[in-house]
Amino acid sequence: MRINFFKTLSLVLLLATLNACDNEYESTPEDGNWVEKSDFEGAIRSGAVSFVINGIGYVGTGYNGVDRLNDFWSYDPSRNTWVRIAEFPGAARNGAIAFSIDGKGYVGTGYDGVNYLKDFYEYDPLTNQWTQLPDFEGVARHSAFGLGIDGKGYVGTGFDGDNQLKDFWAFDPTTNSWEQMTSVGGSKRINPIAFTIDGMAYVGGGVHNGAFQEDFWRYNPSSDSWEELSDLDHSTYGDDDVMRSETVSFVCHGKAYISTGIGNGTLTSTWVYDPSDGYWSEMTSFEGTARQGATGFSIDDVGYIVTGRNGSSRFDDIWAFFPLESYDDED
Repeated sequence: MRINFFKTLSLVLLLATLNACDNEYESTPEDGNWVEKSDFEGAIRSGAVSFVINGIGYVGTGYNGVDRLNDFWSYDPSRNTWVRIAEFPGAARNGAIAFSIDGKGYVGTGYDGVNYLKDFYEYDPLTNQWTQLPDFEGVARHSAFGLGIDGKGYVGTGFDGDNQLKDFWAFDPTTNSWEQMTSVGGSKRINPIAFTIDGMAYVGGGVHNGAFQEDFWRYNPSSDSWEELSDLDHSTYGDDDVMRSETVSFVCHGKAYISTGIGNGTLTSTWVYDPSDGYWSEMTSFEGTARQGATGFSIDDVGYIVTGRNGSSRFDDIWAFFPLESYDDED
């Protein structure tokens, strides 16, 4: 009787352990809360860019399905209001890159409907003026990514009209000069996941030769080196939903969040990356219409998603994500 008891207990513990292993990366997507804010006051669009300066979000350029755009707008989350600012002086475009460094915004590259672009501009919110800077020194492109890290801007990957790319460049605003750095790890790609945490860049996913990419990399600017991290694939997370392109990423409380995009269909799913353990967990899904080609940013540990498209339908809404709140279907 005693032997049978211990056999039964051992079997129960074994099954519990196996079940825990099967669910190691599963999470209940009820963490975080989405709240719709005052609509973006520009035209509907996708392929816009955004950056943040001193607690204000800036959104501009893009494509409304007929025309490329060069208007720019600022969003004050404390007032939930939009104000139109000076028009971007370059050609109207979509698929550009943007980042901010030391109180100024930078926008460049993209596609104007005929030409792939490499021009580059600086925005000063104190004067509400744009200044054209020396061109980006890589080949003209769209669907690249741009990031600001410790006083420098970084631009990488994209498509030049003939080839997908994986080169990587650093911009120094003190000299207005570009330097080619070590290329992004893995495959060439367009529209990857890209964000920064604690002075490191993280890049992965995106599309290469029509296939969604599952690799994920961390860049250390001090050593100009890339380190491969855990893949964004089913075998790692039990879900193919992390892999995607044309997503929005933002950082809150030292963790990165991705939401919307295209992967296994057009997406609303939201995932959080914790650099302390290197894994992704699912959060509350985006509550707006599923979309790709949106833009976004974070201010005071709140993430924002603006505009985007689903098929030929384009949007002008903005949603705020509060990662530490619980889902509330009443707001």
